[in-house]
Amino acid sequence: MKKVAFITLGCKVNQYETNAMIQEFIKNGYEIVESNQKADIYVINTCTVTNMSDRKSRQMLRRAKELNKDSLVIACGCYIQVAKEEAKKIEEIDLLLGNNEKNKIIEYIEEYLEENKKQVLVEDVMKQREFLNFGDITYTDKTRAVIKVQDGCDRFCSYCIIPYARGRVRSREPKSIVSEINKIANKGIKEVVITGIHIASYGKDFEEEYKLIDLLEEINKIEGIERIRLGSIEPLIITEEFVTRLSKLQKICHHFHLSLQSGCNETLKRMNRRYTVEDFEEIVKRLRKYYEDVILTTDIIVGFPQETEEEYKKTYNFLEKIKFYKMHVFKYSPRNGTKASMMSGQIDGKIKEQRSQQLIKLSNKEQKEYNKSYIGKEVEVLFEEEKNGYYKGHTKNYIPILCKSDKKLENKLVKVRCIDLLDESIIAETTNVI
Repeated sequence: MKKVAFITLGCKVNQYETNAMIQEFIKNGYEIVESNQKADIYVINTCTVTNMSDRKSRQMLRRAKELNKDSLVIACGCYIQVAKEEAKKIEEIDLLLGNNEKNKIIEYIEEYLEENKKQVLVEDVMKQREFLNFGDITYTDKTRAVIKVQDGCDRFCSYCIIPYARGRVRSREPKSIVSEINKIANKGIKEVVITGIHIASYGKDFEEEYKLIDLLEEINKIEGIERIRLGSIEPLIITEEFVTRLSKLQKICHHFHLSLQSGCNETLKRMNRRYTVEDFEEIVKRLRKYYEDVILTTDIIVGFPQETEEEYKKTYNFLEKIKFYKMHVFKYSPRNGTKASMMSGQIDGKIKEQRSQQLIKLSNKEQKEYNKSYIGKEVEVLFEEEKNGYYKGHTKNYIPILCKSDKKLENKLVKVRCIDLLDESIIAETTNVI
């Protein structure tokens, strides 16, 4: 039995696709081992969202060969898709697969073994017009399953390489999604995370009108699923009609990750984001009207080309006003092949670092204050794992909870009382096990 190890970089979509490939290997009689173990085959599912991601992808590819110089090293995913010519020069890679080739990985391995020479199988992803299914059951852990519902993005933000790595929007058929989630529910998994490259675009490529909210209404009916969590979502999908319908779905988690990127209209325009800060503020008010306990998280880029001190201050003040639970702060890094990388007015690294640290400090302050407001309250938690003497889980609005218990809490919905703070989490005590 040949041993296979996986290294996955990047987003939840990559996680989903890695686990889909794992299922295919298992079906074909391969043994899956940890990424740091000696294996016959190493599969590195690469990321290209930043230049740093490219560098890390290359490092992981070289490290795999160091673990076993006689192994077959397969590089697949976004870095390979956009940097095929560069990747071909990496000696350690034996087989290169683009994003459209992942679902036939076993077939391509067999072809490689017959010919025993380096192969490059990377089609033009822009020509792909249909969603590629992977199989019946893909990404599952013990308590949560990530479900990929669409691929591709048509937005072309000026800093982003992803449309070139993933292609145009392709939506997965609702029947296929519902079928997979039913099977996941039958395994006893209670939570699904709906993910994709741009899930707000779900259904736009269908002939008949069918949108993300229609899909969520179908998923909400599935017995056994207790929670439906949305991955990162385009703010402009949060219309009055969308939230009105969404708020009627009792399984939807009250946590929304809205990628703002900047709190300054001038910067947003250069980024080719299609909303203003005024639009965004209305969206936040809309969500808070329907969900009293809603938690909002976001992504912010600092040091975008031509970002003046005044523009940065506008962003800081807007973030202070909105009060996000958590902000993921990124220092702008020029991404080869994007419009922003060719813009004048690139910002000095020291200024980026200073702005980044200020926003991280603000984020930590806001999260701590919000967590503190929960002390003494009772909340329901879905516990995921036991680690360092604590069971770890999340509330429906995604507050991390730590709890000690003599009873096994993994994959259980439990009522707990919040009693103290520990770093970014809240320590709680159980009141009952559901």
